[in-house]
Amino acid sequence: MTTAAIIPCYKVKDHIMQVINSLPKESIDYIFVVDDKCPENSGQFVQSQTRDPRVQVLFHNENQGVGGAVITGYKAILENNIDIAIKIDGDGQMPTHLINSMLDPIKQGQADYTKGNRFFNIEGLLKMPKLRLIGNSLLSFISKMSSGYWNIMDPTNGFTAISKDALQLLPLNKISRRYFFESDMLFRLNTIRAVVKEIPHQAIYEDEVSNLKIHKIIFPFTYKYLSNFIKRIFYTYFLRDFNIGPIEIVAGLILTGWGVISGLNFWLTSIQTNVPATSGQVMLAALPLILGFQSILAAIQYDVSSTPTKPLTKRK
Repeated sequence: MTTAAIIPCYKVKDHIMQVINSLPKESIDYIFVVDDKCPENSGQFVQSQTRDPRVQVLFHNENQGVGGAVITGYKAILENNIDIAIKIDGDGQMPTHLINSMLDPIKQGQADYTKGNRFFNIEGLLKMPKLRLIGNSLLSFISKMSSGYWNIMDPTNGFTAISKDALQLLPLNKISRRYFFESDMLFRLNTIRAVVKEIPHQAIYEDEVSNLKIHKIIFPFTYKYLSNFIKRIFYTYFLRDFNIGPIEIVAGLILTGWGVISGLNFWLTSIQTNVPATSGQVMLAALPLILGFQSILAAIQYDVSSTPTKPLTKRK
């Protein structure tokens, strides 16, 4: 199976050649360096510094973000009929010695998409910047609900590999172009029922400077996660199929809503009239609330058990 590395380039001139030189020739057949309108002219720098025949530099006329750069690489993968694409950042943070570990599950037909996990090793977590650690921990649970991949712990990890079989089914022009790219990819992969597997690794933090500003992305991320969650539930449980899952969801929402509204109504009436609610009124509010909550828990359990397990990629 032919393989290619996609390296987005934006302000990584000091690290890019080290990353390219670390890519093993026995594992990587092509290298697509995507200059995302880099102010440091990283693409031209690569062209002037390497004679590696595997390297092709692709240029953007305007900055499209990391997602846009990766999608440009994905399109090159499809155009060249390459079997597997692995995405590696150009800042030297990713352990390129684990490339084979990322590629093997796809080559063996065990997964369609592999993703690095920096949270597996406890000692490695101590080296991670505290703000990034807290942010990723919070995002991981939100991403599980949004994407439907309850087995994924590190949703924003950009160390990924994907098969051509899965890539061909994705609507590349609809995927988020900037920092939400990794999370949106998981949502899109679930819509095609692709199997995702995590590969544990330690993150590398040296002198690189992150371009991500937390205060600028927290509210857009929240909106996009919620939007993807609603779309996924609708696509999976109402549009494509109708089974016990949507019944539990609908019953849970109706019963919970009924219990909350009834309880608030009885409580306000009791305050206004100074007459305590009867035991029957309490039960009329509490019972639907309890049953509704149990139905929602059952729906979550059903969703967890529905995580894709049959790969689209066939072993060659």
